[in-house]
Amino acid sequence: MDSLTVQIIVTVLVGLAYAVGLSGIVVPVLPGTITIVIASLVWAIVIGGWTGWVMFSIVLLLGAIGMTTSYVLTGRRLHAAEVPMWPIYVAIASGIVGIFVIPFVGLPLGFLLGLYICEALRQQDWRKGFTSAWIAMKALGTGILIEFSLAMLSTITFAVAVLVHFVTA
Repeated sequence: MDSLTVQIIVTVLVGLAYAVGLSGIVVPVLPGTITIVIASLVWAIVIGGWTGWVMFSIVLLLGAIGMTTSYVLTGRRLHAAEVPMWPIYVAIASGIVGIFVIPFVGLPLGFLLGLYICEALRQQDWRKGFTSAWIAMKALGTGILIEFSLAMLSTITFAVAVLVHFVTA
């Protein structure tokens, strides 16, 4: 197999890994930003040259900013609202169970229901539980939106790098 064929195959596989990574940011069961960064590293190693390494550096920077911002912002909002992390973990587990119980919509429904029930039981008030769960959902949604936006910028960076590499090769 010649070098160009290997480069094309690796590029297609990395593109698929990007799709998995983007999905993983929205669906927390799959690895998200980490998948994108590792796929970019693999592409840079296989392709070599300045295009691959510049692309990897940009993607690594965007990934680090996205993950850090997402966790810090979400953590601050949850801490300010006095929502502990264990209801979030229970909600994620409920979402995973929900996938198998109700296909397609089970993940978000299971997550929301698990978060609401945990918060209502923790606060011993169904209304306060709803308010607390709503704050947690907004915080998590904001974090996901930021991380997904930066992952999309990483995807665009990868696409430009692929174009530059194969046009100039």
